[in-house]
Amino acid sequence: MERDPLDPKGLIREAYRIDGIDKSECRSIFLDWALTVEAGNHHGAISDLVARHGPAHPDHPMTRVLREGLQRAEVPRRRGGWRGRQRG
Repeated sequence: MERDPLDPKGLIREAYRIDGIDKSECRSIFLDWALTVEAGNHHGAISDLVARHGPAHPDHPMTRVLREGLQRAEVPRRRGGWRGRQRG
């Protein structure tokens, strides 16, 4: 079997095959996938995985996790408090 560059270990593919898998298990699988895929364009790879698996499994927890992975993280903001107001 040829290695899939989007899913080298087949983690995402196998998640779709597990009966009764829940969202927390899918998050764990997603994290493992993210740590094993080449750094760089995770966003593009996630988008391709959604395009590959999403249409056949629109309500699957892994599809929801992948879609959440497409959302950009918010830029951290200063939280305030005493230390935030101190000058360096």
